[in-house]
Amino acid sequence: MARTGKRDGAGSARTGWRDRHGRGIRSAVTGPHLPLLNSRADVFDMTVAATAEYLRELWPEELSSVTFEVAGLPAELSGGPVVDRWLTDALERRVVLYRLPIERLSRLHKYDEVHKRMMIESCVFRAVAELLGKDPWDLAPERFRHL
Repeated sequence: MARTGKRDGAGSARTGWRDRHGRGIRSAVTGPHLPLLNSRADVFDMTVAATAEYLRELWPEELSSVTFEVAGLPAELSGGPVVDRWLTDALERRVVLYRLPIERLSRLHKYDEVHKRMMIESCVFRAVAELLGKDPWDLAPERFRHL
C-alpha cells in the first residue's frame, strides 16, 4: 500500500511531512529555552568565516578576490610525519583549511573552547600570511600592540 502523506481528519496539509501520531511539528532537541547545538564542524566553519572577514576588513585590496574553503583532509597525504593544515593557491586566489588535521593534530597546552578557537584563527592567519608573502604578526599589528 502506498503512502500519500495525507491522513483523514488530523495532521499536516503538506504532503510527505511526518506528523507522528497527530501531535504536530516536533520542537528542537534542546527545547525552547536552550540554544541550538553546534557541531565541531559548525564551530570550525564559523571561526574560519569570522577570521577571514576580519582579515578582509584589514586588507581589502589584497583579499577581496580570495576565497576561503574548508575541507576535511588534504586530497593527497604525503606519507611523512607532517600533514598539511592548509593549502594556499596564489594563482586561483584561494585558501583551503583542513579541519581534521587542525583539530586533531594540534597540541594545545589547554584543551578548551578558547584555545581551540585560537588555534583555528592562528591557522587562518598563517595561511593568509603565506598567500600574501607576509609575516602573520604583520597582518594585524595594531591588535597586538598593547601586549
